[in-house]
Amino acid sequence: WDIGPGGYQLGNFPESFLEWNDRARDDMRRFWRGDAGTTGALADALSGSSPIFSRHGRQNTRSVNFLAAHDGFTLYDLVSHEHKHNEKNGESNRDGHNDNHSWNNGFEGLTDDPVIGAARIADVKALLSTLFVSRGALMLTAGDEGGRSQQGNNNAYCQDNEISWVDWSSLSRELIDHTAFLASLRKRFDVFSGTGFFSGHGDVTWLAPAGEPMTTADWERPIAQAFAMVLSTLDRETGADAELAVLINRSREIVPFTLPGDGWSAIGTDFGNPAFLPARSVVFYLRG
Repeated sequence: WDIGPGGYQLGNFPESFLEWNDRARDDMRRFWRGDAGTTGALADALSGSSPIFSRHGRQNTRSVNFLAAHDGFTLYDLVSHEHKHNEKNGESNRDGHNDNHSWNNGFEGLTDDPVIGAARIADVKALLSTLFVSRGALMLTAGDEGGRSQQGNNNAYCQDNEISWVDWSSLSRELIDHTAFLASLRKRFDVFSGTGFFSGHGDVTWLAPAGEPMTTADWERPIAQAFAMVLSTLDRETGADAELAVLINRSREIVPFTLPGDGWSAIGTDFGNPAFLPARSVVFYLRG
């Protein structure tokens, strides 16, 4: 809660504090919702929000990166509701945050439609992938790894019932397996353990779909749909230096993507190179 004017102090807390990075949360949400002009903001979030946390000459990110918390939409509700549904809280839906940067994939609320359901699962997987490759500490709310819903209620503090309870038997095995894969990826590559900021001198490269470094025009393109973050890292599985490419496609169409040079192999997928990135996806390639 902000304490009056000037109460919002993200990045200004003393060194011993880690800080919930709601700026990165909103930027990740807005990018995947399809908001224009959010590519650079997403890159900042993936990089540990250095414009915020490097202030005052600090060298390390203290960002706690998250997409959802105990207060607000669950991750699955984020891609299933454009609006909050807090009527059962008894305040005529006046309570809870109104600006959630959410979307519903064509239908408001839970549905048995298999096409909409598949789109929502794909979106949750993409959001989780984005979170797990971001620099900083991660926070994941229990149940979000499996698609838990609160029926669109984003202020369920007063609901000690099936709205707020986690029904572990109903969680998605596909999402749980994907989260486990992402956790293993984060553990395998030491770039995700670093607390410093990227220097831009050999540790990270940003690529456009043609495989060339992104230009100012690429960054400023309002509806840029796909790009890659290529990270220099130690592969703890082999003990060798490697390059890990994180390819991001937020469009609803397949996007051809070329990685420079040879020797790339997909991790967790069977896509070739040039890669045809599936719609609404994050795909990983390794070289080295």
